[in-house]
Amino acid sequence: MKIIISPAKKMNTDADSLEYNQLPDFINDTEALTKYLKGLTYEELKTMWKCSEKIATLNYERIQEMDVHQNLTPAILAFEGIQYQYMAPGVFETEELEYLEQHLRILSGFYGILRPFDGIVPYRLEMGTKLKNYHAKSLYEFWDRKLADKLFSESKCIVNLASEEYSKTIARYLQEDIKFVTCVFGEMIEEKVVEKGTLAKMARGEMVRFMAENKVEDVEDIKNFNYLNYAFAKDLSDENTYIFLK
Repeated sequence: MKIIISPAKKMNTDADSLEYNQLPDFINDTEALTKYLKGLTYEELKTMWKCSEKIATLNYERIQEMDVHQNLTPAILAFEGIQYQYMAPGVFETEELEYLEQHLRILSGFYGILRPFDGIVPYRLEMGTKLKNYHAKSLYEFWDRKLADKLFSESKCIVNLASEEYSKTIARYLQEDIKFVTCVFGEMIEEKVVEKGTLAKMARGEMVRFMAENKVEDVEDIKNFNYLNYAFAKDLSDENTYIFLK
């Protein structure tokens, strides 16, 4: 079983807390993207990122100095978004970290797919990004089915805790022999299940924590998830979508 999650925009460098284990599997593709990004002007990058001057300046400077083989941080500690805060990998014991390294995969526009202890550098490149003057028109076209094929070679059972922007890099290539379970964290509003962005990110992080703490190996066992006052809604769920309601 593999768990897929999205990356976070906010990143940091931390080479002291834990050492990285290895380079990402698609490092050659990342190097090609680095070369492409280095060739773009500040204005072209700012337009691509759709961000403020402050964020654009920070990431433009990162790209100019970027070396994807130096000053590396384990991916699990490099991302600082809400999902990662609630996962709280910094306080995991060795057994939980080993569980994550075996089961957790982080989808990335820049790195493709990451194991928790792959060494990475801070970057800004969302999966939905359009590419200008490049052989691929978008990152979806750039990565094509590489990420799905890699994931399916590792497991035939996928727990999807990623946003649609990232999960469709896998979902669009599903095969009959793959079990792909998407978790939805919502609440009932006017007889509809409504997922709220921040709460969903918090719950996804807590689900990863729940799975690591309980060493979950059978996808059925995630139905026992009860963190943040969520409970499995059997009547609303099916074999491909597990719905958890507050």
